[in-house]
Amino acid sequence: MNVRMDRLQQRQARMPAATTAFTLIELLVTVAIIAILAALLLPVLARARDKARSTQCLGNLLQWGLAMRLYADDNGDFLPRRGQGVQPLALITRPDDWFNALPTYFGLPSYQELVAEGKKPEPGDHSAFICPDAVDPGATNFMAYGMNMNLSPWDLPSPAKFGDVVQPSFVVAMADAPGPYASTYPSAQPYSVIARHTGRANLLFLAGGVRSFSGSYIGCGVGDPGRGDVRWLTGTASDAQASKY
Repeated sequence: MNVRMDRLQQRQARMPAATTAFTLIELLVTVAIIAILAALLLPVLARARDKARSTQCLGNLLQWGLAMRLYADDNGDFLPRRGQGVQPLALITRPDDWFNALPTYFGLPSYQELVAEGKKPEPGDHSAFICPDAVDPGATNFMAYGMNMNLSPWDLPSPAKFGDVVQPSFVVAMADAPGPYASTYPSAQPYSVIARHTGRANLLFLAGGVRSFSGSYIGCGVGDPGRGDVRWLTGTASDAQASKY
């Protein structure tokens, strides 16, 4: 009897174990649940990514704002120049233009020096020059940010003074720009401020604050709507020519 039991147990041990498998309906339900979860999560992840990039851009603008304030302190309250205005940037050798005058305040070479060294800032670089959402349209020189075209222009004999600007907390100093230009302004022209952050543009105000606004609110691609809290006019002599932009 014991011999028979041993043989029976050995035979059972050699038999393959029963396996458990999904039925077709169970598999289809599982796939459907995964698809629903993906559809819910992907937009959330995309928004989080966009928010992180916009925040990094605002951080870059904060650096430029601090550098602009330090430059004014070192230069008799004068601000750097805006660079070329309505023309795509071609002249990069003037030391008083913002992209050459300010980088030294946060440890970067001037734009002119970067170009001479073959290190021209380009989209994808981890640099204060580059917004993480910026796309190069193929310009000779690329500027992800532009200075307020109406602030400290070259066609006035002297640069603007920080202390002469009326309500600097509301006057734009720099903004998201399309790339080929060193200065920007809300306009129907190609140098207009660009709302590259899911329909929003990041702005630096002269007093040092940064904020994000919808492109429609500030007139991207249209023109300055004259908002009280987003001012491109400075209260200085440059305002007389602002209608040209």
